[in-house]
Amino acid sequence: MQSANTETQYVICISNKDYPASLEIRKIYQTVPDSDAVKHRMIRVIDESGEDYLYPSNYFVLIELPKAVAEAFSLAS
Repeated sequence: MQSANTETQYVICISNKDYPASLEIRKIYQTVPDSDAVKHRMIRVIDESGEDYLYPSNYFVLIELPKAVAEAFSLAS
């Protein structure tokens, strides 16, 4: 997954190898824009701790949420 987008995006976790306590497979996560991370094939994700951390980008697939769902997620954060 490669994206240099500066908008809030959402991804679904497809692997949690090496991070089982921090990531849940099939869970939707919010990303934090980080152009430096993209250069290193990483993605900054708000994980189970509620903090943002870098993870390998191939652990996620970018998804497009319906507007109402994206708004609900942003209100819940």
